[in-house]
Amino acid sequence: MKKDTVVILDFGSQYNQLIARRVRECKVYSVLMPYNTPVEKIKSFNPRAIIFTGGPASVAMKGSPKADPMIFKLGVPVLGICYGMQFTAYVLGGKVRKSKKREYGYAELSLNRKDRFFKGFQKKEKVWMSHGDKVQEMPKGFKILAHTKNSHIASMADPKRKIYGVQFHPEVIHTPKGMQIFKNFLYDIAGLKPTWTMASFIKNSIEEIRAKVGKEKVVLGLSGGVDSSVAAVLLHRAIGNRLQCIFVDNGLLRKYEREYVEDVFKKHFRVNLHVAKSEKRFLERLKGVIDPERKRKIIGNEFIRVFEEESKKLGSVKFLGQGTLYPDVIESVSAKGGPSATIKTHHNVGGLPKKMNLKLIEPLRDLFKDEVRLLGKELKLPDAMIHRQPFPGPGLAVRIIGDITKERLEILRNADLIVQEEMEKYAGYRNIWQSFAVLLPVKSVGVMGDERTYENVVALRAVTSQDAMTADWAKVPYDILGRISNRIINEVKGVNRVAYDISSKPPATIEWE
Repeated sequence: MKKDTVVILDFGSQYNQLIARRVRECKVYSVLMPYNTPVEKIKSFNPRAIIFTGGPASVAMKGSPKADPMIFKLGVPVLGICYGMQFTAYVLGGKVRKSKKREYGYAELSLNRKDRFFKGFQKKEKVWMSHGDKVQEMPKGFKILAHTKNSHIASMADPKRKIYGVQFHPEVIHTPKGMQIFKNFLYDIAGLKPTWTMASFIKNSIEEIRAKVGKEKVVLGLSGGVDSSVAAVLLHRAIGNRLQCIFVDNGLLRKYEREYVEDVFKKHFRVNLHVAKSEKRFLERLKGVIDPERKRKIIGNEFIRVFEEESKKLGSVKFLGQGTLYPDVIESVSAKGGPSATIKTHHNVGGLPKKMNLKLIEPLRDLFKDEVRLLGKELKLPDAMIHRQPFPGPGLAVRIIGDITKERLEILRNADLIVQEEMEKYAGYRNIWQSFAVLLPVKSVGVMGDERTYENVVALRAVTSQDAMTADWAKVPYDILGRISNRIINEVKGVNRVAYDISSKPPATIEWE
């Protein structure tokens, strides 16, 4: 069953993921693609609508990002947002000029005429602007739908061709009726229906898995986190006992993690589960490695080698299942397909070896984390597992800054266990995306029992987020932080100081690396 798809072309917007999420919140499937994606590839998705994102460039500048104008010949509704509207005007024969006065922040939008695009809007509404250029003249066939004090064309449309544009940003929460814009465009103009639900995702995924796998076997790297757990249950529904889950005990795990995974999956899910004891090989490969990117690549490669070796013991296995999510893909590979930086290499994406004997099957690759939790609920996973905080695939290796040794791993394990125990008692725990300890490569002077100490520093990290693309530091009550700090210093040998990280993402990342 082919799902209705909205293609979002990214011109470099800082809000590109928000647009994808807003479309999905309307229960319509969306896929984000670089602005220069060939039209033939776009057509292969059989899109029901296309959305252009904003971007930092000026559309008239040499070298500014421009999509193939043939997109407008596909006969599907188009919505251009900010730069996306300017590009629409420019390529269809309008004029875009540098505005005398830039427009950033809140603006009052005034409607010029009635149109279903603005259904549910009052004559005047508050919107969020962020632009230095503006459309001076519209292409032939377009009408002004709305204006602001600074932009006489704040929204335009060619209703006959179903091409619409807005200068403001409906995807941000600062535009109170932004979601109404998306609903009006998707439902009333594009004729889409809210049919992309987790129930439909399960049905479609099972069909796709069975078609791809056939009668072959699949091995799945099971970590016990929500991503791999949901992937395991989904794959098991599709192919039953032809799924073999492998848990890799690489020596980089949280305390009691292996015991927890064995208990849950062997007893609750009754899936085929094998534990590969691989601590020695991972620690040997990581000895003396400081650079976090090298750590991730080594771990990614070693994971694959373990899976390949274990799969050989099972006979003929052709597929490797992974719980890869959309943010993993986005952060590992530039969404624009251009010069933008790779944030970090995820062990299950960019950290994979170039040559693999197993074919990948990643049923969650198009989902955000919160969508995976919804999927887990639909699959009837235990609530405690659905709401487990994310744990990085490379494990504690990216939470030990510097050299990885057994001694340093033990220090961090014990400190992290205390963090988890105390945070789970916190009434606001469900609102925390991640909370964990980090072992720093520095020592500090302390006083214990009237004696001078020179020991390790542990940093605490707790963040709130919806999808891990952005995050804010969590305002955890002082008494909880104090209790965690006190327990770590008293109970973990080798630590005499605890700090709390109050950085947001961006500019920081969630993990310290």
